[in-house]
Amino acid sequence: MTTLADRSDTALLVIDVQRDVVAEAHDRDAVIANIVDLVDRARREDVPVVWVQHADDGMARDTDGWQYVDELPPGDDEPVVHKSFGDSFEDTDLEDRLAERHVGHLVVAGAQTDACIRSTLHGALARGYDVTLVGDAHTTEDLRQWGVPVSPEQAIGYTNAYWGFTGAPGRSTAVVDTADVAFAAST
Repeated sequence: MTTLADRSDTALLVIDVQRDVVAEAHDRDAVIANIVDLVDRARREDVPVVWVQHADDGMARDTDGWQYVDELPPGDDEPVVHKSFGDSFEDTDLEDRLAERHVGHLVVAGAQTDACIRSTLHGALARGYDVTLVGDAHTTEDLRQWGVPVSPEQAIGYTNAYWGFTGAPGRSTAVVDTADVAFAAST
């Protein structure tokens, strides 16, 4: 149902699963295992995998902590989008990378739930994409010491709950678990 003309394909968008980002993340190993499964399935089904990698003053580009986790190496032919804002579309070439691949539906996984995941979900929806959040394939760290009033589990649960009820004219949203993701192969 995307509002983007001639963009009926699906892509897996893997956001910020970088060493420093997920070092203290809730349920890190299980979430990364789910993302590994999604990436493997997308590759088998010829669904584009697009990687997003964050850098800012607190996480400099090309440092060890900036690297993707060892379990998730991007493929040589898979684009890596570099960003410095929460929304993966903001001041990046993500839109161009998706348009080249005729993508109008995003399946989203990664980190952090209450920052870059939420920002990108809303950014994609506002730009006309259908957006599926993989409910057991995103995570965040405990941010209560910086004033966030909820635990990581609550942030993840809340995001899953409200995203399933979010929508916009001509676009759809959904939340599914890894096992229930159904990619539509690119043509």
